[in-house]
Formats: sequence, structure tokens, C-alpha cells
Amino acid sequence: MFSSNQIGALYMAVSAISFSIMDILVKLMSVSYPTGEIVFFRGFFGLIPILFIIPKERYGNLFETKKIKLHLARAFIGTLGMLWIFLSVKFLPIAEAISITFAAPVFATIFSIIFLKEIVKIFRWVAIIIGLVGVIIILKPGTELFTIYSVFPLLFCICFGMIAVLIKKLSKTEPDYLIATYFTLSIIFFGFVSLFFDFKLPALQDYIPLILIGICGSAGNIFLTMSIRKASVSTVTPIKYLSLIIATFAGVLIFDEIPYLTTYIGATLVIASSFIIFKREEIKNKKSIITRQV
Repeated sequence: MFSSNQIGALYMAVSAISFSIMDILVKLMSVSYPTGEIVFFRGFFGLIPILFIIPKERYGNLFETKKIKLHLARAFIGTLGMLWIFLSVKFLPIAEAISITFAAPVFATIFSIIFLKEIVKIFRWVAIIIGLVGVIIILKPGTELFTIYSVFPLLFCICFGMIAVLIKKLSKTEPDYLIATYFTLSIIFFGFVSLFFDFKLPALQDYIPLILIGICGSAGNIFLTMSIRKASVSTVTPIKYLSLIIATFAGVLIFDEIPYLTTYIGATLVIASSFIIFKREEIKNKKSIITRQV
């Protein structure tokens, strides 16, 4: 029999692979379709995996909650974060975009200090500084390699920081499937609205990758949550960086993108930073919100 940590590690690997498939397909489909339309497919077909985790007894009163404002805030900010990450993957080398998203826990810690009044000691302050330095190295501000698109994954990280605070508040009383359902419906709504402004009828052969974007996105989040429930954060956190390895190979083999040396250096610092944060939260017995909840 597999141990709880081994099962958790397997779930995290499935999560990382699912997100990687979604990212690669988003970049491929972005060549032909508007980002808003891709967001709509992510939401609409993302409902499929969620339906499997909703208890049957909640079908009649699924949306019942006393925290509707928090749900709506998490859903809206999550949708905005998804838009930024999809635009990041579209306009930037995929390895660079994904590298910066791993700095999200840094921003989650910063927002926890501001809004949750959490006490952060020297180890996590060092982690925050290391993570921010890593982001700056990857972004390369002040050089000709820096573009407005470089800011998009940073905006995702800011959204994630706010999402982490909201999820910490919601998860005290709200089940994961309800948080995911409100979020997914928000994606569908805003994605659908965007179709009135920019829509292209998908070619028959493109329906499969567009549908897979939705299924893989939701599956990635579900397996991520299951992983954290099964195993310690320090056990599963290193495995989530599998998505960066996949993104790097996909960039080289599929998109002919060779990462800059600064991307490797910055990514190493960002990964080290987020790992320190996760490890310290585990020691403090706090619930960690691991990238990506979008």
C-alpha cells in the first residue's frame, strides 16, 4: 500500500502535469483565438471535474452560503488572475511566464501581513526579499528585453496574493467544491461577456484542445487540493515545480523559445523563496495556499 505522503506526491504530480497541459494549450490556441474566448472554454468545461466532487446531498442547496461577498470577491479576483496568466503565456516565453508565477506565495505572505495581521519573522522576510529579487532578475527591468507584457505574470501574483487571503477566510467554513464552483461560474460569466466583443468560431479540430483547457485547469486545482490534504506541504511542494521543467521543455521543443540565463537564475531564487515560505508555514501549522488556484 502507498503511504499518505506518496499518494499526496502522486496527486501533486498529476496537478502539475494538468496545469502544464493547460498552459501549453492556451499558448497554442492564443495564436488563433481571443483570450476571452479561451477563458470561457476554461470555465465552461472546467465545470466537468467539479461536478464529480460535489456531494449529492448538496445538489439542491449548492449555492447556500453566509459568505457570498467573500465568494464573489474570490471569484472575481481569480478570474482577473486567470486573465493575466493567460496573457502572460500568450505574449511571453512560457518558461519565463511560469517562473514568475512561482513568486505568488511571496505576495500572499505580504497580503497576509497587511490584511490578516500575521506576524512574519526573519525567515519569511528573507524569503520575501529573495523572491522579489528573483522576480526582478527574470523581468529584467531597464533593459531592452523588458516589455509591458513582462508585467502580466506579476499582476497574476498580486491577484494570487489577494486570493490566498480570501481562501484562508473562506476555508474556515466553506467546502472546497463551493469555492471552486463560484470561481468557475465567474470565469464562464466574464468569458461569455467577452464573446460579444471578440469571437471566432472554433475550427472543428480545435474543440478538443479548447475543451482540454477547461478540464485540465479544474483537474489541476482539484488534485492540488487533494495533495495538500494527503501529504505534508514540504513533501509535495518540490513536485509542483515539475510544471516549470515541462514549461521549459515545451518552450524549446514546441515554441522554439530558449530561456535566458537570467530566467534560470531568477527562477532558482523564486523557487527557493516559495519553498522557505511553505516550510515555515508548515512549522507554524498554518494552512498554505499553493500556486495555482486559477
